[in-house]
Amino acid sequence: MTDPTGPTGEPPFRIDAAALLEEVQLFQQRRAKGVGLLRDLGSVELGQTPRQAIHSEDKLTLYHYRPEQPRTDLGPLLIVYALVNRPTMTDLQSDRSLIRGLLDAGQEVYLVDWGYPDANDQHLTLDDYVNGYIDRCVAQVSARHGDAPINLLGICQGGTLSLCYAALHPERIARLVTMVTPVDFQTPDNLLGTWARGLDVDLLVDSLGNIPGEWLNWVFMALKPFRLSGQKYVDLIDLVDDPDAVRNFLRMEKWISDSPDQAGEAFRQFIKACYQENALVHGTLELGGRTVDLGAVTMPVLNVYATADHLVPPDASRALRDLVGSDDYSEHAFRGGHIGIYVSSRARKIPAEIVDWIAQRVGAGILDARTHE
Repeated sequence: MTDPTGPTGEPPFRIDAAALLEEVQLFQQRRAKGVGLLRDLGSVELGQTPRQAIHSEDKLTLYHYRPEQPRTDLGPLLIVYALVNRPTMTDLQSDRSLIRGLLDAGQEVYLVDWGYPDANDQHLTLDDYVNGYIDRCVAQVSARHGDAPINLLGICQGGTLSLCYAALHPERIARLVTMVTPVDFQTPDNLLGTWARGLDVDLLVDSLGNIPGEWLNWVFMALKPFRLSGQKYVDLIDLVDDPDAVRNFLRMEKWISDSPDQAGEAFRQFIKACYQENALVHGTLELGGRTVDLGAVTMPVLNVYATADHLVPPDASRALRDLVGSDDYSEHAFRGGHIGIYVSSRARKIPAEIVDWIAQRVGAGILDARTHE
């Protein structure tokens, strides 16, 4: 006679067919409603804050955002975004926009938009980006504000490039803010770093020239495959009663899919120097014949990192504390992830906190050394 109990003596698991059928029918109804909603919503737009292009060269465009009530005491702030993905993340939606938040606090903002590299750009180097493009953008912004040193905000990989620039040209930067910026690329919890250390980047670049943005997207999704490749679309069903939430979802999807190709030589150098050699930590990175020494970063530094960041783990960013030469180093821990720091409800406070930090240091010298905020 068959034992009706399981191996632990508990009754075997049984499926309630009626309840399952009801759940499937409800899911199908919501799916159909969602399809209709998506059809009726039309297209969504990113980066709606008014701006003016003030400089362009090759694929790059430098944009200027002017607040309605500018605080001239702050000095201008130049944002350097990562080469990967698009800087529209900083202005994804009107109520959760880093740029709009900075403007509302009176900060005059400039933004580097790297554009879309093509085959003509495959031989660009990190030196071209740091000592070339960034340097000329800094000069453009500084010239519009009395040739004074400016504030620099670097995001993710753009933060790494900004650190390199500030180390090589400290006299041109008044204050430096880094956001979710990798510094130590070989922390034990860095899954992306572990993957990159095993990459034959020479074979990849020599075979492809530029690195396709779509390929990099698949790499990033593979770090959290269930959440980023499937679960988020299942969760979308729960949003069909909230058109605004669906629009926000579509904005994020549009940003994710808008991935520029990467200039091959710069990509090769970044993977080798940063991920494989950890050159920023060891002080061995050379650009334009000069060594990038983070000890030369002597201006005030604010390092903003995300506590649940799977791309730039907190320790990868906090390593900056022991490497910079500044006597005025502050950290701000954001409770959230790599993208949530720009688009979550808690992210609304970040722009004002950045502006407050800048304002406290305008003409006041150095405050409490190496504080943790």
